Amino acid sequence: MSTLLVVHHTPSPATAELLDAVLRGARDPEITGVDVVRRAALAATASDLLAADAVVLGTPANIGYMSGALKHFFDTVYYVCADDTRGLPFGLYVHGNLGVEGAVRSVEGVTGGLGWTQAAAHVTVSGAPTRADLDACAELGGTLAATIMNGG
Repeated sequence: MSTLLVVHHTPSPATAELLDAVLRGARDPEITGVDVVRRAALAATASDLLAADAVVLGTPANIGYMSGALKHFFDTVYYVCADDTRGLPFGLYVHGNLGVEGAVRSVEGVTGGLGWTQAAAHVTVSGAPTRADLDACAELGGTLAATIMNGG
């Protein structure tokens, strides 16, 4: 069985809606053989990451950057996992009330340094999530899960 790790920081109702949509897409009944593991960014560990075949990252945009919680996750896993996770497929969703570009850039900088592979378009949401935003998050989760279905 393959493992999709969803590492998220979910401090608001809007980010909770996006997370729920990602999980709904990842757990689509047509996708089989994938265990979806969700971890709050402050609780996710290097062991979680090393056991994953793909990862979805979720963060609010805080002052033009990823959340401190997601940064903490990267700080704790970067050197421990860097060599062993090269090529790891990943996806990203970001929510902000203003611009989200800085948060996207900051995550891309770390995932680029890790050598991870972007497996789906980033989902960026400003303001209250719309039906289209939730559908995009469901597609993100489904795409990452389908990427590793049957061993990738």
